[in-house]
Amino acid sequence: MNDAALHTDTICAVATPHGTGGIAVVRVSGPDARRIVAQRWKGTSVATMPSHTAHLGHVTDSHGQLLDQVVLTPFDASHSYTGEQVVEIACHGSAWIQQQLLVSLIDAGCRMAQPGEFTRRAFANGRMDLAQAEAVADVIAAQSQAAHRLAINQLRGRFGDELRGLRGQLLHFASLIELELDFSEEEVTFADRAQVIALAEEIHAVISRLAGSYQAGNVIKNGLPVAIVGAVNAGKSTLLNALLHDDRALVSDVQGTTRDVIEDTITLGGTLFRFIDTAGIRQATDVVEQMGIERTWRALGQAEIVLWVIDATAPPQQVRDFGETLVPRCLGKRLIVVVNKIDLADAQAAHRLRLPVSDDTPVVEICAKRPEDVERLQQLVLHVAALPQVGSDTVIVTNSRHYQALTRADQAIVRALQGLRDGLSGDLVSQDISECLHYLGEITGEITSNDILGEIFAHFCIGK
Repeated sequence: MNDAALHTDTICAVATPHGTGGIAVVRVSGPDARRIVAQRWKGTSVATMPSHTAHLGHVTDSHGQLLDQVVLTPFDASHSYTGEQVVEIACHGSAWIQQQLLVSLIDAGCRMAQPGEFTRRAFANGRMDLAQAEAVADVIAAQSQAAHRLAINQLRGRFGDELRGLRGQLLHFASLIELELDFSEEEVTFADRAQVIALAEEIHAVISRLAGSYQAGNVIKNGLPVAIVGAVNAGKSTLLNALLHDDRALVSDVQGTTRDVIEDTITLGGTLFRFIDTAGIRQATDVVEQMGIERTWRALGQAEIVLWVIDATAPPQQVRDFGETLVPRCLGKRLIVVVNKIDLADAQAAHRLRLPVSDDTPVVEICAKRPEDVERLQQLVLHVAALPQVGSDTVIVTNSRHYQALTRADQAIVRALQGLRDGLSGDLVSQDISECLHYLGEITGEITSNDILGEIFAHFCIGK
């Protein structure tokens, strides 16, 4: 898409999900939005309609035939989503009506919008920064309360505000260095080096904090993966079904029933969790079961939390042998031992098993068929996850592009800080400051390219 088309074409698209429904909204944006829609409108004059008012009337097809009774709402450029003239047409949700209305508008002078083009125009016209534009897609895709709150905070400009504050500090930092360079021959000092170092340390701390929040932010956005692993017939599938309140996995007394990874999601405490039921691990001769066990190990590698499900009635030595294979693979992960089928065992089952885990590893005894036991396990998982609370002002990075830019910005400010401590000349330090500014500017779109914009907005839905 060339820049001329971005600013001069009038575009249209269906802004509601595809398919048949009660109502569909067709959005038109561009310099000729009112004029083009007026050609297909029968009702109050589109040209004189006040902004943000709804009007009942009819639209016609390309041949002037009545197409549908609709509600039309115009928006002036100064107060529209895109920063251009916008007209939204709410028609009946027939897929045929939607298609014919689009054809009629295109014949009158519109062009079909590309994915994310409405939001790209909003960015180009200064209605939002690039981080806010990306948050639009995150709001649409949010699958949990926590993910929604983070996206809304970013859409409201919280992240951009923090970055602009950093850029302001960096520009002040750079100006002090530049002044020293300009007056170096006169040996004039405009700032105490200790004060400049303190400022650089403060900037580094903020950038480092933001970059460090990405791991938690990515989990909140995409869901925290929890692998359910254990020996055959330990009750893993029964536990998954109980957690999901659904018969998602096949349950049988026959060993090796689960031969593939089964995954589904639930929300706990406003956060999305992805529970992954895996094939029981044992020495298998069946080729298909062996493939399932290999997938179990792969799922374990991707998990943040591991639920090791143990049959409380299993022989202790067998459990310990299994644990000596499993536990080393859980290093760096949060392990929870779930002693299941406790209704069939004595009260000292967990103690009798003498599990090969550290003293701080949580151990919970349950019967997966008892709702109150499953509720206790859910609360334990939520506690072990230890995810940050997301408030109205919380800024947590969830976007890999932002994380990459922050990481590079942090590397640049660390080099500048080290240069200041080592007494390097101001021109060398200034280069690192400029690089830091560049990467922060990439996040908000103050520094960008058509290639970057094309990649970002290509993942949006058409109509947004």
